[in-house]
Amino acid sequence: MSDNKALSQESQLREQIATLGQSLFDRGLTMGSSGNISVRLEDGGWLMTPTNACLGRLDPARISRLDGDGRLLDGDKPTKESFLHMAMYAERPRSGAIVHLHSTHSVAVSCLPGIDPCDCIPPLTAYYVMRVGRLPLVPYHVPGDPTLGDAVRGLAGQHSAVLLANHGPVVAGKNLEAAVYATEELEETAKLFLLLRGENPRCLTPEQVAELEARFPRD
Repeated sequence: MSDNKALSQESQLREQIATLGQSLFDRGLTMGSSGNISVRLEDGGWLMTPTNACLGRLDPARISRLDGDGRLLDGDKPTKESFLHMAMYAERPRSGAIVHLHSTHSVAVSCLPGIDPCDCIPPLTAYYVMRVGRLPLVPYHVPGDPTLGDAVRGLAGQHSAVLLANHGPVVAGKNLEAAVYATEELEETAKLFLLLRGENPRCLTPEQVAELEARFPRD
């Protein structure tokens, strides 16, 4: 790929990060300076939202540009949770983007006692299975603790999304749009799960889940 074409694609990705970040913020899926987004570049590096940045007010030119080893090349200092993204990417070579939010209903589920740590939310809808799948719970770590990356790495090879206890979801997708859609699907299904607690809802059967997974594989 020519340098001009690579720069053009990077510019487009920077704009897309800012546009989708604002959309997530405007709809209340993230607040303040919480949450972060990253995209894998064709040269093996990454774009990541900066530390203490509001997703609703991102400047595309200031988004962090990292090389393949995670070193900052230009832009502002990256999110302090960059190691979460690196851990997911290391185990998911086909993933092109990652979204991490502190979205209200997903965080609420992560705080509940008695949820299945191997699958926090049951298969309530087809689109949840198609976009998220089984959602494991990662035990609580202090935000920024690098050992959290090791905990995520141990699950990411088998799961495109994980739920950090008392913290929020980390979701990978084949590209940024897919990762955002999956994050939104997770948040809406978390809301359904909370609404239906105590109601013994009718979930999809294992056979129905298996059919969806076979027909609609994720990255």
